Amino acid sequence: MNSAIFDFANYSTLLVCMVLKFPQIFSVFKAGSAKGLSVKSLLLELTGFLVFLKYQMHYEYPPATYLEYPILIAQDVILMLCIFHYNGTLKKAPLYLGIFVVGWYLITFRKWIINVAMNMCTFISAASKLAQLQCLWQTKDSGQVSALTWGMAVYTCITRILTTLMTTGDFGVLVRFVVLTVLNSWVLATVLYYRKAGKKQV
Repeated sequence: MNSAIFDFANYSTLLVCMVLKFPQIFSVFKAGSAKGLSVKSLLLELTGFLVFLKYQMHYEYPPATYLEYPILIAQDVILMLCIFHYNGTLKKAPLYLGIFVVGWYLITFRKWIINVAMNMCTFISAASKLAQLQCLWQTKDSGQVSALTWGMAVYTCITRILTTLMTTGDFGVLVRFVVLTVLNSWVLATVLYYRKAGKKQV
């Protein structure tokens, strides 16, 4: 029974993550605008993903517990390029790419660095959600922010709480996913609220 639950949670998470950012990317392409999306939020999220992936790989955790992260990172990069393009700041992309590549190798230079980075990872990822919330609060407009993408993010965080409890039981990882579940739900609720408010005004 536990094995069946684990397999369902694991594979459903992987499948959802394979298309997690697609609704957001398609929304931006369709509108030809990145309105409502926070660049700061996306950069922080990407940083959190990279640190978390490197930590899991460094300590040789079961690949099944983090297999979706390379997929999420690739989608975040595509989305980031779309935002830079529509904001007219595409020239910044190589600079950020260079910083991320250097950081990827530096964080495992010493064991204490990766441990500190992982401890900060939850704060970084939380900050990315708060940055998106701040953007929504300031504009009072959900713009091109995809509610479906944020809804799927909530689901994957919940399933990762379950799979972590059933495998490594890593407290830091559990805290991360609990915090992100709450914040992703908050962003989703805010997006839906402003979308509903926008429809009423029309």
